[in-house]
Amino acid sequence: MTKRIFITGIAGQDGSYLSELLAKTDCQIFGLTNQKYSNNPVSLEAIKKLGGKVILIDGDITDTNLLGKIFKDIKPHEIYNLAAISSVSESFKIPERVMEVNFRAFKRLVDEALIVVPKVRIYQASSSEMFGKAFAPQNEKTDFMPVSPYGESKLRAYREVVLEYRKKKGIHICSGIMFNHESPRRGESFVTQKIVTDLSKVKLRLLAHLELGNLDVERDWGFAGDYVKAMYLILNHDKADDYVIATGKSHTVRDFVNETAKNLGLKIKWRGQGEREEAIDNKGKILVKVNPIFYRSKELNATIGDSAKARKILGWKPRVNFEGLVKMMVKAAFERYV
Repeated sequence: MTKRIFITGIAGQDGSYLSELLAKTDCQIFGLTNQKYSNNPVSLEAIKKLGGKVILIDGDITDTNLLGKIFKDIKPHEIYNLAAISSVSESFKIPERVMEVNFRAFKRLVDEALIVVPKVRIYQASSSEMFGKAFAPQNEKTDFMPVSPYGESKLRAYREVVLEYRKKKGIHICSGIMFNHESPRRGESFVTQKIVTDLSKVKLRLLAHLELGNLDVERDWGFAGDYVKAMYLILNHDKADDYVIATGKSHTVRDFVNETAKNLGLKIKWRGQGEREEAIDNKGKILVKVNPIFYRSKELNATIGDSAKARKILGWKPRVNFEGLVKMMVKAAFERYV
């Protein structure tokens, strides 16, 4: 049987990798993408290479009438909800819009889908930002303490839709509590892509220096391609449940800069502290400097995910390590400018 699979937010990093994975199976993919806000040409190009396996639908996840029509037309067997306003810093500027897209629109999507296909399987992309101030390592039993509107919106979607609907309606709805995952297809608004892109420009003398915020922020960074495999395993498991997906290792922003510089053949040395910290080359030229404008008003503690449950039940584990992730991102970024 050819599965009909509906993916929201298909034009993002995760949507493109997930589409490539699913395209290897017997399925027809339908992807919702909002052309007004889609700004990831690399991911879109990857999707277009899949040809007729993917049918793109232009629209907004907040358009309930459109969702209802789509579900009546395609009657999906599976839904992956990846659509979201995912910028944590941006969420402080537009908290109501973030709640509308990340929580309320998702709830309406599920309600509309259940009217047409009551036995549909639904995957929700949850986030480690739900843990907020909770101390690491974080797993499925860790208390949620979000500090951003983004984290709060994801937590409401998890509690009021995923958990509530699964318990009271008995539907197959599950989620992956995803820790930070990156790739060469990561959007330019994210710090990892900013680091590899701007340091590549510095290397090619297209930019004077890279500017960053808090260098001591620690994150558990993995490869998006590995994480979409976890999404697939979560949705296709016999029992609907929730899983933390992470590498279990954390690195600072400074570590990411160091590894990027290493891959670019830049020898850097750090000097100064706090807002005055900077990285220089062997001639004393400043290549990286701190700019307080990029500091977050509410910063998380170190995030380290404990994915023992996913490893044991799903047999999932990350394939790409931190060094491999940075290497592939640097290569892609540098090649865009040479």
